[in-house]
Amino acid sequence: MRRPTICGPLPGPKAQALIAKDHLYVSPSYTRIYPLVAERGQGVWVEDVDGNRFLDFTSGIAVCATGHCHPQVVRAVQEQAQRLLHMSGTDFYYTPQIRLAEKLSSLLPQEDPFKVYFGNSGAEAVEAAFKLARWHTRRELNIAFFGAFHGRTMGALSLTASKTIQKRHYHPFVPGITHIPYPYCYRCPYNLVYPSCDLECVRWVEDTLFRTTMPPEEVAAFFVEPIQGEGGYIVPPPEFHRRLHAIAHRYGILYVADEVQTGIGRTGKMFAMEHFGVVPDIFALAKGIASGLPLGAMMAPTSIMTWEAGSHASTFGGNPLACQAALETLALVESHLMDNAALMGRRLLEGLRRLQQEWECLGDVRGLGLMVGVELVKDRHTKERAVEWRNRLIQEAFQRGLLLLGCGENTVRFCPALTVTADEVDCAVELFERALGALFR
Repeated sequence: MRRPTICGPLPGPKAQALIAKDHLYVSPSYTRIYPLVAERGQGVWVEDVDGNRFLDFTSGIAVCATGHCHPQVVRAVQEQAQRLLHMSGTDFYYTPQIRLAEKLSSLLPQEDPFKVYFGNSGAEAVEAAFKLARWHTRRELNIAFFGAFHGRTMGALSLTASKTIQKRHYHPFVPGITHIPYPYCYRCPYNLVYPSCDLECVRWVEDTLFRTTMPPEEVAAFFVEPIQGEGGYIVPPPEFHRRLHAIAHRYGILYVADEVQTGIGRTGKMFAMEHFGVVPDIFALAKGIASGLPLGAMMAPTSIMTWEAGSHASTFGGNPLACQAALETLALVESHLMDNAALMGRRLLEGLRRLQQEWECLGDVRGLGLMVGVELVKDRHTKERAVEWRNRLIQEAFQRGLLLLGCGENTVRFCPALTVTADEVDCAVELFERALGALFR
């Protein structure tokens, strides 16, 4: 079985020199939790500039769906680069963008076909959804959720409610947005227990919010992640989205699904909303859609995407290279990687839940497909958040050759490429356990 290779103390000398130069010239706003300077990648393996080899369970923050440098994606990009690099789909037509829009629409077989707007990122996809919801409904109010992360541009950031540092010194934001509690059953904001709660988090919207402070006929949209990503990889109860979606449609409110992190096969289905039996009115997609090339997409039915020419556009959105990479990515995801994500996700959950039986600090293990979170606590009874332990644990994993990231305040996220094998999953669980041992024994 292939394993990480650590040649010496981390970071190595080449990495140290580059990091020092980075500190001189690169924005200090970036968050680098450990000193990895990546040089090359293949599949779920990354090599740094000093020749250290790491098992990557971040996939570039859930971006490299087909693994690093999948040969079929690389070949598709190389061939497209020889034909056309850029023409701008806002003013001209070209084949890869048209083909990709057709393909994405076909993934949602509806009587009312979906149309696609292309941008460069998840934040741009959310911004487009935000603007379209206002344009179509002519309503100004919107509802989002505590713990949500929708991006860092001003509209997307206005919908975000993840960490205060993301909003500090940027007020005022876009007005008319109300945040409500997400169904975080491990830490229920209503101090109830599922399923006896009868989804108070949904009932409260209609019984309290709409009766007291927020006229539903003035609300344009709900913006919701099928599974909260940055907020802690939080999986809602199975019926949550169906019941909230029903309320939305009762009042003519659009249901906008931010599938930037959950989409494109990561949860074992093309879109995570499929697990919940809901077809949203608007989708926001990015991250895994193009295997590492910058691409975002916003999708809505023809009946909703009613804005006129010039009302929104992007010079680089839907770049020919990114579209060609996305077409190849979708073909690979549909052919076998989506099924592999479901299978390997179950294996990963089983492995981490075995560790949970031994390690008291693993308060909750949750996820769908290859979107798995482990929440660290100092006490299982009080559920006191182990923020410092989480950060130190990720560092210990790095020193042993396993790349992980945090989410929420105290959760470790596991989001490897959909190409990951059983041996690689088992290796990650083993390395994670060794990191736990180094931290606590």
